[in-house]
Amino acid sequence: MPTQLDQLKAFTVVVADTGDFQSMRAFAPRDATTNPSLILKAAAMPEYAALLDQAIADAGPDARLDQVIDRLLVVFGLEILKIVPGRVSSEVDARLSFDTTGTLAKAREIIALYEKAGISRDRVLIKIASTWEGIKAAEVLEKEGIHCNLTLLFSFAQAVACAEAGITLISPFVGRILDWHKAKNPTGDFSGAQDPGVISVTQIYTYYKKFGYATEVMGASFRNTGEILELAGCDLLTIAPPLLAELAKSDAPLVRQLDPACAAAADLQKVSFDEKAFRFALNEDAMATEKTAEGIRLFSADIVKLEKLLAAKRG
Repeated sequence: MPTQLDQLKAFTVVVADTGDFQSMRAFAPRDATTNPSLILKAAAMPEYAALLDQAIADAGPDARLDQVIDRLLVVFGLEILKIVPGRVSSEVDARLSFDTTGTLAKAREIIALYEKAGISRDRVLIKIASTWEGIKAAEVLEKEGIHCNLTLLFSFAQAVACAEAGITLISPFVGRILDWHKAKNPTGDFSGAQDPGVISVTQIYTYYKKFGYATEVMGASFRNTGEILELAGCDLLTIAPPLLAELAKSDAPLVRQLDPACAAAADLQKVSFDEKAFRFALNEDAMATEKTAEGIRLFSADIVKLEKLLAAKRG
């Protein structure tokens, strides 16, 4: 009997959610995603010290720290692309989450570094927070052929706005949605299909397939394999190494849960969000408002830690 990981790969693209190259080699994902927290974790490991030195050297002695960070993201990305056959996601500085112009400039700088290294932009996804400003920046980038991964996505309004903007891929955060609901209701039953993160991604997937949006749905931020099994059939799932290992150890049958044909038959109404409607809908969703803001704060804090680490190494 094939493992659950092999069964999942039959109808869902498996993506490694890590900055650790050994884990990528072990589980053979098609793509890989990174974020500031994952890069910070990897950068602190002795085996990756040479990559930090390389980023500092490539940037040059007069480079700003944010430029050294860009180099580091790309250095990691280039190594990842030697391992995975598909795409790598590299994240724009979270401190630009409410700055459309700044996000555009940073995304173009990152993609230029990849292209200078000989990597086609089709193999890179620029990760941007799912704020209104981030979505509008990504809409412009997509028209330039720079593909985007809209991250820190917690609400239906964010997902609809991304689809209408023609974004390549979104990353709804399953586990962080569950975290919020468990904190509010510690005794609640959120198992299986009752997991609020699973419910959110299922709703988004169904809506996209019902109305023919090309934007890919990549479930992210999982807390357990149960969430992954409930979303089997999603376009992509980005999974951390410990959960990939659990799936690789099990040969229990895995049943496809999300299917385009079933989604097409769903009884749904099409909706649309301009900026005012988007901001109001997000404000009405306390979980999405709080988790988006928290995610931006956490990623921003880890960027600052990375800058301090690189500054100390640079001397």
